[in-house]
Amino acid sequence: MRFPRLAAGLAAGLVLTMTACGSSEKTADQAPKAGADSLVGVTMPTRSSERWIHDGDNIKKALEAKGYQVDLQYAENDIPTQANQIENQITKGARVLIIASIDGTALTSQLQRAADEKIPVISYDRLIRNSPNVDYYASFDNFKVGVQQATSLLTGLKVLNADGSPGTAKGPFNIELFAGSPDDNNATFFFDGSMSVLQKYIDDGTLVVKSGQKDFKTIAILRWDPSTAQRRMEDLLTSTYGGAHVDGVLSPYDGLSIGILSALKSGGYGTGGQPYPIVTGQDAEVASVKSIIAGEQYSTIHKDTRELAKVAVNMADSVLKGEKPDVNNTKDYDNGEKVVPAYLLQPVIVDKSNYEKELIGTGYYTADDLK
Repeated sequence: MRFPRLAAGLAAGLVLTMTACGSSEKTADQAPKAGADSLVGVTMPTRSSERWIHDGDNIKKALEAKGYQVDLQYAENDIPTQANQIENQITKGARVLIIASIDGTALTSQLQRAADEKIPVISYDRLIRNSPNVDYYASFDNFKVGVQQATSLLTGLKVLNADGSPGTAKGPFNIELFAGSPDDNNATFFFDGSMSVLQKYIDDGTLVVKSGQKDFKTIAILRWDPSTAQRRMEDLLTSTYGGAHVDGVLSPYDGLSIGILSALKSGGYGTGGQPYPIVTGQDAEVASVKSIIAGEQYSTIHKDTRELAKVAVNMADSVLKGEKPDVNNTKDYDNGEKVVPAYLLQPVIVDKSNYEKELIGTGYYTADDLK
């Protein structure tokens, strides 16, 4: 299996560096100037995912606090709709675009128009691919997200202890693998990060993918759709397991995890005689955190979208003022046309043992939110 050639420092945290961007970067003289009438176009994939609602609201609120006008749009996972929204934002006179793409390869003509009109583009969370007209990227360390998902799966199975040392369990454990949407660049980083940890345990027989379905294309779930994940898990239980037990499921996103757990519940899991497998997740969505508290889903990866919104807003503010935004990675996020200067935040594993500290203690949720 091949993994991206990431620097060793990527999985462990990245050193902050200041740098100029690539060939499409606007100079201070070319950059649009900030003003009370400056419009920022913000496009999010969908309202069907709780996290994107939070992202959009956080960005809009922070931009407005700085005096900017904001056009916030949701495309409901429809690619032509998102393309039209961006076209309209350019027509309205947007001075900066912040884009969380549905398909990271589908916006080439819109981005070319933005470049022609010297409108900087900030790729938000999902890297926009195959275009030189992406100026900055704001996201989390996505390879590390996958590493953490795999680590929490092994911890839940007791193959590893919380400190990373070998655990008491030796296996073999039956597991199944799920991956995110194939048109989302992040999905491959999550998968490759996970497999960089899991592969050796599969090779030595500690973990057994009983279905044999291990390659990304086979296990990917288009548009991160929970119902598709639920159907796939139901099919796996029927075709592969019979009297055997699923011990763990690598799930890259909370919405998929809920669908997977629904299939498992229908298959007789969640009882004293047949407990749920160790199921991972991502985004710390309310339903999944409640599931973790109830002892169903095992873990999630928390990405504080309040902090990500701040990064994107500070990038937009900087370019509008003719300044260069802070970045901390200038070598790992090649979109097929250029290496996009990025600022990456660090994710956190959350499970039943630390959700109060990481989610309630930081003010991300209140205790009432999780009741």
